[in-house]
Amino acid sequence: MIKRSVLVLFLLVFLGYASVPLHAQRKSRNKIEISETKEIAATPKLVVGIVVDQMRYDYLTRFWDRYGEGGFKRMVNDGFNCKNNHFNYAPTYTGPGHASVYTGTSPSVHGIIGNDWYDKFDDKSVYCAGDDSYNSVGTASDSGKMSPHRMQSTTMTDQLRLHTQMQGKVIAVAIKDRGAVLPGGHSANAAYWFKGGDEGNWITSTYYMDELPTWVKDFNTKRSVDAYKKPWTTLKDINTYAESGSDKNNYEGLFKGKASATFPYDLEALWDDNDQYSILANTPYGNSLTTDFALAALDKESLGEDNITDFLAVSYSSTDYVGHKWGVNSKEIQDTYMRLDQDLERLFKRLDEKVGVGEYTVFLTADHAAVHVPAYLKDQKIPANYLSLTDIKNKLNDYLKYTFGSTEIIKNISNNQIFLDHKVVNNLDIDLAEIQNNIAQELILYEGIYKIYTANQMWQNNYTKGISNIIQNGYNQKRSGDILIVYDPSAISYNKTGSTHGSPWIYDTHSPLLFFGKGIKKGSTVNRTEIPDIAPTISALLGMAFPSGTTGAPIVEVLE
Repeated sequence: MIKRSVLVLFLLVFLGYASVPLHAQRKSRNKIEISETKEIAATPKLVVGIVVDQMRYDYLTRFWDRYGEGGFKRMVNDGFNCKNNHFNYAPTYTGPGHASVYTGTSPSVHGIIGNDWYDKFDDKSVYCAGDDSYNSVGTASDSGKMSPHRMQSTTMTDQLRLHTQMQGKVIAVAIKDRGAVLPGGHSANAAYWFKGGDEGNWITSTYYMDELPTWVKDFNTKRSVDAYKKPWTTLKDINTYAESGSDKNNYEGLFKGKASATFPYDLEALWDDNDQYSILANTPYGNSLTTDFALAALDKESLGEDNITDFLAVSYSSTDYVGHKWGVNSKEIQDTYMRLDQDLERLFKRLDEKVGVGEYTVFLTADHAAVHVPAYLKDQKIPANYLSLTDIKNKLNDYLKYTFGSTEIIKNISNNQIFLDHKVVNNLDIDLAEIQNNIAQELILYEGIYKIYTANQMWQNNYTKGISNIIQNGYNQKRSGDILIVYDPSAISYNKTGSTHGSPWIYDTHSPLLFFGKGIKKGSTVNRTEIPDIAPTISALLGMAFPSGTTGAPIVEVLE
């Protein structure tokens, strides 16, 4: 009896389904397939990658009450905040930072070991994005002779292009060339950067195109950039800027032609003495100009207008220029971030209108953080120091001459690395590892130096934690030097004014990481995340292959 009931039920279901027209059956199956596809991967119409140059994590918390609801706060409140996010390598510079964000790995793999570095094969200094085999587009200068050819891994933007059969568009925008070239990857449709001086135009390279698109020419011709040739005053009453130090102090750099580092800054009066349009990069107006151009790219390139995912990579460079000149505790840096918050709100509002709320995904991070001005720290009785690279070189030369009878053993010193001349070392009939150790033992005696590592140590050991691991992740066997120098905490070789970066210390590695939009959970974590985790997280979200050199892992908490 039970068997008969089951048989009757089966026949009723089968006959009922069979009575549904064939087109309806197909439609039902399509719904199931679409549902399953959505479970496999999110399909935002647009991914927007934002890198804020030299942004410390505490800029989020320190200026929180000064931000509006539509910029940083919107990302934190409606998205996911990784509160314990770090660079897992050093040196922490702009070139390696952008490459690491987009490749999902560290300089040990992607090969961008600095902004510039000594090429021991060609015996010359090279620039991370420089490429003389291509020409400038949009300028008669050499500023456009760029390409990503020195980056040895694919990027998440490359993988998106491959995943979509080259149909998904990738556009990268930044004031700095390296801030556009490296995020764009090897297969970007376009990367644009700003040419200052007497031009004030957005330019590119023949690596991408032979002629600027009409919309870029029109943008340059309209001279909207000239609207920023105006005084830089504080966004709010400067007396309310309690989250930063005094406006007048001894820790800040100067514009040429201005006697003090104090508000207001009359850009028109300072124009000619400070390389004309280049001065804009040293103000928050550079970020506003970048937003203007990014919004134009969004519209004119039809990004996010169909169901094939596009990618807009935006790097805000002016925050770095401001930090270098005035320092991380300045009124200038506070005003710059308050104004950047407004630019982010402007960007998100346009994305809402054009792409649609919930139809795009955004991540925001930095390419490195920065140290407090050591002179300021010293005045607060906090350990800090300045090192003279010239003094270090002179002392080391005296040692080499006394010990080995020659100073020609050293070929180059740059990026806190010493490159030895291996031919000279061989002629001296000394083991390379031995001479590396001898020089290391000499250097560790110098004031301000915390640790020395040798290339031999990098080759022979596998460091899994601490400073040693961070240094090793930044060490590239073919490109890095023979001896690697780590300064004491808050010790720098730099001007006595302004902030800098590059070290493995936590003030240079702790940076924000925010996710927001389609496929992203709301929430936060204090678990450690690392910069190389960003690319595999976005790749997992989109259901595409990870960049070829990926060593990071998807951040599970972020994804729905």
